[in-house]
Amino acid sequence: MSLRMAGRLARRELRGGLRGFRVFLACLALGVAAIAAVGSVRHAIQTGLTQEGAALLGGDAQLEFTYRFAEEAERAWMNDAALAISEIVDFRSMAVTQQNSDPQRALTQVKSVDDSYPLLGKPILEPQMPLRDAFTGQQGAPGAVMAPALIDRLQLSVGDRFSLGTQEFVLMAALIHEPDGAADGFGLGPRTLIRTQDLLNSGLLAPGTLFSTKYRLDLPPGSDLTALSAQASEALEGSGMRWTDARNGAPGISEFVARLSAFLVLVGLSGLAVGGIGVSAAVRAYLAQKTETIATLRTLGADRATVFQTYLIQIGILSGIGIFLGIILGGSVPLLLAPLIETRLPVPAVFSFYPQPLAEAALYGVLTAFLFTLWPLARTEEVRAATLFRDALSSTRFLPRAKYILATGIGLAALIGAAAFFSGSARLTLWTSGGLAGALVLLSVAALAIRKLARLTTKPARGNPPLRWALSAISDPREGAASVVLSLGLGLSVLAAVGQIDGTLRNAISGNLPDVAPSYFFVDIQKEQMPSFTERLENDPAVSRIQSAPMLRGIITQINGQPAIEVAGDHWVLEGDRGVTYSDAPPSNARVTAGEWWSEDYSGTPQVSFAAEEAEEMGLKLGDQLTVNILGRDITAELTSLREVDFSTAGMGFIMSMNPSALAGAPHSFIATVYAEEQAEAAILRDLAGKFPNITAIRVRDAIDRVSGLLAGLAAATSYGAGVSLLTGFLVLIGAAAAGEPARRYEAAVLKTIGADRRRILISFALRAVLLGSAAGIVALMVGILGGWAVATYIFDTSFDVIWPSAIGIVLAGIIVTLGAGLIFALKPLAVRPARILRASD
Repeated sequence: MSLRMAGRLARRELRGGLRGFRVFLACLALGVAAIAAVGSVRHAIQTGLTQEGAALLGGDAQLEFTYRFAEEAERAWMNDAALAISEIVDFRSMAVTQQNSDPQRALTQVKSVDDSYPLLGKPILEPQMPLRDAFTGQQGAPGAVMAPALIDRLQLSVGDRFSLGTQEFVLMAALIHEPDGAADGFGLGPRTLIRTQDLLNSGLLAPGTLFSTKYRLDLPPGSDLTALSAQASEALEGSGMRWTDARNGAPGISEFVARLSAFLVLVGLSGLAVGGIGVSAAVRAYLAQKTETIATLRTLGADRATVFQTYLIQIGILSGIGIFLGIILGGSVPLLLAPLIETRLPVPAVFSFYPQPLAEAALYGVLTAFLFTLWPLARTEEVRAATLFRDALSSTRFLPRAKYILATGIGLAALIGAAAFFSGSARLTLWTSGGLAGALVLLSVAALAIRKLARLTTKPARGNPPLRWALSAISDPREGAASVVLSLGLGLSVLAAVGQIDGTLRNAISGNLPDVAPSYFFVDIQKEQMPSFTERLENDPAVSRIQSAPMLRGIITQINGQPAIEVAGDHWVLEGDRGVTYSDAPPSNARVTAGEWWSEDYSGTPQVSFAAEEAEEMGLKLGDQLTVNILGRDITAELTSLREVDFSTAGMGFIMSMNPSALAGAPHSFIATVYAEEQAEAAILRDLAGKFPNITAIRVRDAIDRVSGLLAGLAAATSYGAGVSLLTGFLVLIGAAAAGEPARRYEAAVLKTIGADRRRILISFALRAVLLGSAAGIVALMVGILGGWAVATYIFDTSFDVIWPSAIGIVLAGIIVTLGAGLIFALKPLAVRPARILRASD
């Protein structure tokens, strides 16, 4: 028979409607919709970043320098290239107010600007006024505007005064919207906006203090940003300049969105895997009902290929419908929720139907449907003309023919390859795929073990009829215990893993870290201030330890004469400037693992010691030549030693340390970490900030709270994705319960016939659901804990502790979900009359 005949047969089969395929369509549509929605939101944000790149950046292009202002030659190049230039200085400082004779201090991210700011966009102030008027101030004091969070923290009102360094300012307005705020990335403190010329007497921009300057350029229309970037790199070579332009005005946000969405898509794939189990179960159940039809076709002369093609076409059409519904749903939901999403995003987003994420989701749906329906479809070939009985499919061999196993392997490789390509992270994809595969294997083994255990415990439960009936049903292969454990278990496993990983990271940051972390980081300490600074702390019995070191910032530009990025790739050490220090001897908290430290009186060519772990990741070895740009000056140093640096304690640690003579004459300040009892922190801050107003104090606990808040948002987003997996698992449960309703009607009829009342039968059904839900929850918890441990140990390199509240919640969720689905479809079987059911089964 031909493919044409298979198509005619499939068309006739489809005339029966979608009965039996509702769960099939729902599982496939929901999984595709989740991936399509994530991709659509990602593209909306990326489109907004691209279209509004210049506004986000605050200009068509930006040149950034560390620790210094642009020199004359650099300013001349910018004047030749741009129509207008705006100079911005960005740094951290302490805002101090003297309200009620009790000084209040808070860390703030200061942005000082010139009269050209902003080149693009407009800040929104409350009360409304031009920014230039706000900077004018009152009664001889320059004006400033602050973020509302900082105003609340300092308990300020408009017209109140506060200090930055030794300069007093008057608060003129709240900064409601900062037009270029997204380009500045993550900050440890709320924003304060002032005029640069008002900082001249503040002492905050002394040589060696930590600040960066950004020069925003308004370019002539039609400027070639690629060519201009290359010209700037050539003309300002060796200056340490970093270029950003409107093609990616907020690179940090863009990269963050790309990575988060890639991770959420992989979480969405786990939802598709859960849905795939439901798809497979629906196809198996449907084909089991079609056994007589298949056998009849074989009797009439249909060969194996025709039967397989008939149902392949039918399932393919239904899969197409499910994928189409998923694409429509996934593309429409972001559009419908666009107003709500836009209010919660810190960046512009342009919502529309984007073909690429929808096509990506459709591809995932096609491959998933293929993988999970191929084996059930392959079993149709095992039905012979002589096997006209109901359980023919259940008697076939476990594995299909070799060609189908090979096709499954090809499909799986295609799915993993597509996920790796679209996510941009092969490592993360392989980890996720391996985790899903391992979870499915463990859950499959657990399902078999649960059935075996139920069979073994049936006899000991004779004294409790409802329990015995429940155990007997679970041990029956036709009951669908495997589908329940696999579908619900996999959804709960993803949720459990997310909960364990989130809890572990929170504990590592906010729980364990404060026990070993310093109380404060003090930066911008001038060399002449160090003796008095140290004296105040050494005489305080509440202070247990003080560490200090000279502090500079440098950018690694070359490795062995080659551009650093070409040698070490996109390693995080190369992303911006890094801390550099110098010392005669190795620091006490670091251990030299390779090479030798320079002698105390060494004054030869520059040498550098590098963090060992990062050196290995970058492919560095002893003898390599590193060129580091510090304050616009290139210093090429030989890598002479590697040392072990522990960054996990949040203490002082530098990627690079040089011999003192290499940095002789370079303006710099000092950094210090102070370990003190918590009750003494306020007094330490009051004394040091009062005596040294130029010093910036960063309280570690505040930084931890800020990072924890960011993690909470990430965990919430990931939990939503895992929730889709759980919802899909619930749909599979609904489908399994609906498919098993006829069997429960027959079971209830038999039990009523032998004298069981409704209460006992209901208890039996409930026990069955509770036992299966508990088993699924416990196995999912084991899988989730194992996955959380693997991620914590091998990816985040942190200790792992089981988060028991999340763990208990997972087990309870398994019980509640299974019990709910089971009881919903237990009501009709309880209401039927035994005579009618038993008579119909004859």
